[in-house]
Amino acid sequence: MTDAKSSGGGSTFTVVVAALANLGIAVAKAVAGLISGSSAMLSEAAHSVADTVTEVLLLTALKRSEKPADDDHPLGYGPERYIWALLASVATFVGGAVFSIYDGVHTLLAGEDLGSPLLSYLVLVVAFLLEGFSLRTGLKQVREEADELGAPARHYFRRTPDTAVKAVVMEDSAALLGLLLAAGGLLGGQLTGSGVWDGIASLLIGALLVYVAWVLGKSNVQLLIGRPVSRPMRDGIREELLGVDHLISVLELTTLIQGPDEILVAAKVDFRDTVTAEEVETACEEAERRLRQRYASIKRVYLDPTSGREARRRARAAEEEGP
Repeated sequence: MTDAKSSGGGSTFTVVVAALANLGIAVAKAVAGLISGSSAMLSEAAHSVADTVTEVLLLTALKRSEKPADDDHPLGYGPERYIWALLASVATFVGGAVFSIYDGVHTLLAGEDLGSPLLSYLVLVVAFLLEGFSLRTGLKQVREEADELGAPARHYFRRTPDTAVKAVVMEDSAALLGLLLAAGGLLGGQLTGSGVWDGIASLLIGALLVYVAWVLGKSNVQLLIGRPVSRPMRDGIREELLGVDHLISVLELTTLIQGPDEILVAAKVDFRDTVTAEEVETACEEAERRLRQRYASIKRVYLDPTSGREARRRARAAEEEGP
């Protein structure tokens, strides 16, 4: 989990770049696919349309999740981004994968008339350049956020709660691979005069989109259910709490990711028996200050002063009761 500065602006720019690139690419691929009769090109057009819809949903997610907390939503709207991001992964599956697989099967069963592939090759080259630029933008944001944390970019990308930029990077990577598959299908058709290669390429593109949709869907479901911060960050939170005067033990620690830059921390903490009520209040304020100073993404801190003896008694009682 990141404790970096707000990434909302960077994520929005990354998504807008990807959306504009995919919109233009989708139109070009569709025209080239209709002229050449290539099912792989039409599958790639569906791929780009699905990506464009995905980016629109991601932009909706980013904007709606920025709404401030209110009486009806006291913890804010941060998790709403994961609902829209989940819908985006569904759009990738339905809009891209299903069409690609259907078109590939249809081509293998019914065959296809191959036209001139020249326009398709030109579109693929232009699309590769545009998708590459979009991917470069997403990877740059991932590297910057990972550097701020001092974490390896690959590990950060795998665990980041910023599913908007994760979706862009994965979809652009899949798009580049899909373009290579489409080119392979066109070349195979040229060399053999058979549309089988084009159909196989379409099926592979569909399988690729199924994988991307599954990974993104799984990431968003985990965050919607409730995912804690990483173990090193939990250890850091415990360290900061134990550094507060009069606080002698962290009996229970709960963390919840509510957004890329929004973490909730709740803990049962034990104070010295001789501590006064005023000292407990001061210690709680100091704990919150220390946590926010070390991790800027911690927005809410709830501490529950609890007797260690009472907590141990309850634990023993729970063990005796059994499952």
